[in-house]
Amino acid sequence: MLRCSLCIHDERTGKIDVVDGVPLCRECRDYLNHKPDKERIKAELEELMKKVDRAILAFSGGKDSTVALYLAKERYGVDVEAVMVDHGFMAKEAIENAKRIADHLGVPFTVLQYDYSDIFREALLKSQSPCKRCSSRTMKKLRKYALKKGMKYIITGHELPFGHHPYRLMSGGVVQIRLLTLMTEKERLSILEKLPFEFPKLYGYTTNCLMLGPALERYYEKRGYSFETRRIAALVRYGLMDKEKALKEVQKPKVPVEIKLKIYERLGLSLPDR
Repeated sequence: MLRCSLCIHDERTGKIDVVDGVPLCRECRDYLNHKPDKERIKAELEELMKKVDRAILAFSGGKDSTVALYLAKERYGVDVEAVMVDHGFMAKEAIENAKRIADHLGVPFTVLQYDYSDIFREALLKSQSPCKRCSSRTMKKLRKYALKKGMKYIITGHELPFGHHPYRLMSGGVVQIRLLTLMTEKERLSILEKLPFEFPKLYGYTTNCLMLGPALERYYEKRGYSFETRRIAALVRYGLMDKEKALKEVQKPKVPVEIKLKIYERLGLSLPDR
């Protein structure tokens, strides 16, 4: 099986071409042909943050949003409100982390409660990823909240830029800023060490969501690979995560039956037959 020499894609997850004897996926070929100017992107982020006085921060209680909250408050001096969208399947450990971190940093913390059962139920029934729909719905709710509060900026804990920029313009004039743009995993972990953040025992590449493990497991059983592969491959491509760690992160999670049973029952589903 051909594997990309730069990221973690193989023939199951991406189209692989052999270029001058070197196997490369199409995404890595595009990256190399239109290589982003990382220093310019970082400089653009710094210039933008000089203009940000007030913002809400999409705070999931996970490790990346925790780092983003710390940077917004401590490095950039933003008057920031941490806002968690609790979709009904946030881990209690993540909520506890969020409360503890917000209190430690002296930041107001707001929880908006919604029910995303429709997204998660469909994902399990169809062996799909729930993440894109979940993220899209969450950003819409945060945008409405920002407008209600009269805030122009929403800060998130994403590491990858929007193409060649660390921000995007949303409707209503709201700007989403990916504050961790091009920050390596090592850099993020070094900040976490300064904070009272406790890593929860969850399943899948997550420090906040109960749904990811079971959804990844169902997807893997049907397709033989992780739906997180493309995103994690991009982290490797950008030099933000090493390949060995990435390959571990896209392995099939082993979710205990009792945990899956609780989640399936909450969604009104039965565990599928193997």
